[in-house]
Amino acid sequence: MRKARTPDRIEWPTVALILATYLCFGLLTWFNAAVPWWAFIPLGAYIAGLHGSIQHEVVHGHPTPWRWVNEALIFPCLWLWLPYPYYREAHLCHHEDDHLTCPRLDPESNYVEPEVWDRMAAPGRALRWILNTFAGRLLLGPFRSWYWSGRNLVNALRGGDRRWLFVWARHVVAVAIPLAWSLWICGLPLWLYLVTFMYGGNMLAHIRSFLEHQARPGVGERTVAIEAGPVMGLLFLYNNLHILHHAEPGTAWYRLPGRWQQRRAELLARNGDYRYAGYWQVAWHYLVKPKEPPRHPGWTQGGTLRPLRKQAAPAEHAAY
Repeated sequence: MRKARTPDRIEWPTVALILATYLCFGLLTWFNAAVPWWAFIPLGAYIAGLHGSIQHEVVHGHPTPWRWVNEALIFPCLWLWLPYPYYREAHLCHHEDDHLTCPRLDPESNYVEPEVWDRMAAPGRALRWILNTFAGRLLLGPFRSWYWSGRNLVNALRGGDRRWLFVWARHVVAVAIPLAWSLWICGLPLWLYLVTFMYGGNMLAHIRSFLEHQARPGVGERTVAIEAGPVMGLLFLYNNLHILHHAEPGTAWYRLPGRWQQRRAELLARNGDYRYAGYWQVAWHYLVKPKEPPRHPGWTQGGTLRPLRKQAAPAEHAAY
């Protein structure tokens, strides 16, 4: 598993972004009665999705040299569903690029092992095909994420795993902070919080992860670049330039656009021009059309990936 990098100084643009995100969250929830629902929901979803992207920055060691400070900065869980330590462990494991897309070895793979697919009943296969459409991933993806998170909790309870039970106990506090502020102090209805921050924020995260990896024998061809505009770029902290992020996982988000201009030709040559001009293009091609079969090709010869090894995955599906 790769370790997160450690900056040698405080990255103030990221600190400012974190503070601005909490300020926007506080103002939106405080003035919720004055904001119509059709504006409140997309604004709140964007804030929750942005907070999730900031968590991704913290996983990779930003914005200070001290891990405990970084994790304290993102401790409140705006979208409620995923304990940060669980995401951190799974995502760092995901950065073992030789294992990308392997259902057994990549916790963020959306593929199904060939042998599992062959045994899968028709309803399960149908659901997987639906999840491989853009509309299906956005609408149903959050529910799958919550299922995996709940399964992790159930496993910890059944196994008496003290480490993960502590993680979940701490997560209760992380969830209680935004809920107490929003529901008790600001008077926000619970249903609106769940629809906006929990469902909406997670739905936006699934836009980014929809096709960021594809199963190919060559490692370099597995990771996409989506040249999104400033609104989506900021939402994902330029993680949409995903091949650049995998090439430079320690580079801070605000430096990625410049690095992309410097390395664009090189990286597109590396990934076989696996790129899109924006998420509008992704939606146009795959709104109701599956992007590819859910069944992993399952190379056993001639490729660098061998997903059929009898080895347990290092963590459950990280889901975003």
